[in-house]
Amino acid sequence: MAAERASSPGPPFLFPILAFAGVFQAVLQTVMVPLLPSMPTFTGASQTSVSWLITTTLLVGAVVTPIFGRLADMFGKKRMLLIALVVMTLGAVICAMTSNIALLIFARGLQGAGAAVIPVGISILRDELPREKVGRAIAMMSSTLGIGTALGLPFAAAIAKYSNWHVLFWVITAIGLAVTTMAALFIRESDLKSGGRFDGVGAVGLTAALVCLLVPITQGTTWGWGSPAVLGMFASSAFLFALWGFQQMRNRNPLVDLRVSAHRSLLLPNVTALLVGFAFYGNALITTQLLQAPAGEAGYGLTIFEAALAQLPTSLSMIVFAQVGARVSERYGPKVTVLAGAVCLVVGYGMHTVPGKPLWMVIAALAIAAVGTAFVYSTLPMLIIRAVQPEQMAAANGVNVLLRTVGTTMCSAVVATVLAASMVGGVASSAGFSLAYGICAALAALVFMVALALPGHDRPPHPHADSE
Repeated sequence: MAAERASSPGPPFLFPILAFAGVFQAVLQTVMVPLLPSMPTFTGASQTSVSWLITTTLLVGAVVTPIFGRLADMFGKKRMLLIALVVMTLGAVICAMTSNIALLIFARGLQGAGAAVIPVGISILRDELPREKVGRAIAMMSSTLGIGTALGLPFAAAIAKYSNWHVLFWVITAIGLAVTTMAALFIRESDLKSGGRFDGVGAVGLTAALVCLLVPITQGTTWGWGSPAVLGMFASSAFLFALWGFQQMRNRNPLVDLRVSAHRSLLLPNVTALLVGFAFYGNALITTQLLQAPAGEAGYGLTIFEAALAQLPTSLSMIVFAQVGARVSERYGPKVTVLAGAVCLVVGYGMHTVPGKPLWMVIAALAIAAVGTAFVYSTLPMLIIRAVQPEQMAAANGVNVLLRTVGTTMCSAVVATVLAASMVGGVASSAGFSLAYGICAALAALVFMVALALPGHDRPPHPHADSE
């Protein structure tokens, strides 16, 4: 069966549906960002309460990604993809129907299940497509995160400006129903399954450890980084991760195979995912605030909608450069692609750090950093494919995306802290923006150093070779 699929062109609608699902997931995670300043007015809740509309989505996404990945390998990738899409769409329905802050936070938690869509989708592509199509399809699938982010910001800002914010989630509900229906009808279930027993204890332990890590990271600026709550949760996280690691090493069917994950071929891509997750998010997060800051100070005085539109072309360029990254990897190996991406990130952030630069230079820096992100993101899944067996693909990609999410969360916390510390008259200073960009540049330089340890030129193996 694997040999037949390797020689066939693959299901005709498989890639468009999965790419659409990836964009849908990224849009759903992004749309709350431009709405957040207005949510206290819309809901009657405090600013602290509405901040959980972002935090909850990140937390749930971090938790479900490795769990859904393991379940997909065990019981079927299509099945878990459909569950993720249904849960996301249900969350959109609840957001469309209520202004109650507790229900909205619950609904945004449901939408966090969408974080599993991209790693599970990549695993389906690896199982179903022939060798010559796998690399470029996976590169495009990885880039849907940037595409969805680019589309989600102006989409949400426009609807918030010209219509009721509930309309946004009714539109998202319709999109969710469409993509779920298409996935159910046109994607077939993979024959590659690992079997085994699900590690429920490991799932609970990982959930507890991640919550204790990510909650203080996201709330540290509000609670105070030296507060007993923050320090206590960090200490609890360290203890729980140690306990969870011990349990995983002794389990015959672990949620995450730590012995395999510690191997260089998986460890280096995972470290890269953590660092690039931080650097990628900074490009959009810091620049959005810079563009909207008052003109004459550090910023450019753009509206939310104008700032989103200014970033749209450069973010959409990730579509093109994800394919370029795949071609570079095919010809020169993934190490060259990751190194080139890291250089682009360093150059882009180096331009960002220049104070008082003209607007065109901000756009250019955005574009260069976006190209670097596309190069690295298009390569990471291919590195995972080379390192694990087909029946472990979804779980391995889930861990990689988890670390990317942790990097993103850390970036949000660090940027908020740096900009808050530089406030002058309620507005972040030019020095604050430069420092935030400089931290991202340092992380990008670390990506370059990690990439130097990757193996050299090595053409990716046939994605079905070990099955055949």
